[in-house]
Amino acid sequence: MNRWVVLRAVVAKSLIELRRYLFNTISGLVTMYVVFLLLFFGARSLGPAFSTGTGLEGLVVGYLVWMMSITAYQDLAHTIANEAEVGTLEQLFLTPTGFAWMGGSYMIGQFLVNLLFTAILLLSMMLTSGRWLHLDLVSLLPLILITIAASYGFGFILGGLALVFKRIQALFQILTFGLVGFVAAPIAQYAWMKLLPLALGNQLLKRVMVDGLRIWEVPAGDLLLATGVGLGYLLIGLLIFGYCLRAARNRGMLGHY
Repeated sequence: MNRWVVLRAVVAKSLIELRRYLFNTISGLVTMYVVFLLLFFGARSLGPAFSTGTGLEGLVVGYLVWMMSITAYQDLAHTIANEAEVGTLEQLFLTPTGFAWMGGSYMIGQFLVNLLFTAILLLSMMLTSGRWLHLDLVSLLPLILITIAASYGFGFILGGLALVFKRIQALFQILTFGLVGFVAAPIAQYAWMKLLPLALGNQLLKRVMVDGLRIWEVPAGDLLLATGVGLGYLLIGLLIFGYCLRAARNRGMLGHY
């Protein structure tokens, strides 16, 4: 089977589902926008520290990173858990291209969907807040990939746990709120927090979107560290997923729920 045919089919499937389940698509966008409104007006009520200067711009960027990260890890983990529940996960492992290519194709498709959602949400947030950010795609796309790579790592971890333990919804809730702490980590005061997922990537995105820096103007050390952190968490996620997959295979848990 041609690998590019599989890639095109999986990406097309992700885009078709947005249209076919239009009510769910619109509901998701509205929900994310309403949550931002609550944060936005809550921040404005705190006083001039947030209603002027870069406070609101930072809020917009931080919320955007948080939502993209949630979507990244939940989509991947939910897909693996759902495939296991309906009994089609074993079929994915038996495909000629292998599960690794299928999983990678799905991640690409969901990343494109995630970017589409992000663009619509970002435009809505800028219209609401009146703060227009610098949108240099050449600088933003690599930084977005670097930042949310850690979230895909979490997605693989939760997906692996779902293969073994089946129901892990409580972990989804814990991680969702845990990501808030990562995004808001005060790395200026505590340098070691740059090793946390999302923390340094969020700060670099702020430098580009709020301060107007280009990616080649970002300190090379921070850029390399953010790349290493993102890829490191992704690698850890893949290793844990591989371990859980072997455990599920040994116990004969792939063919049934």
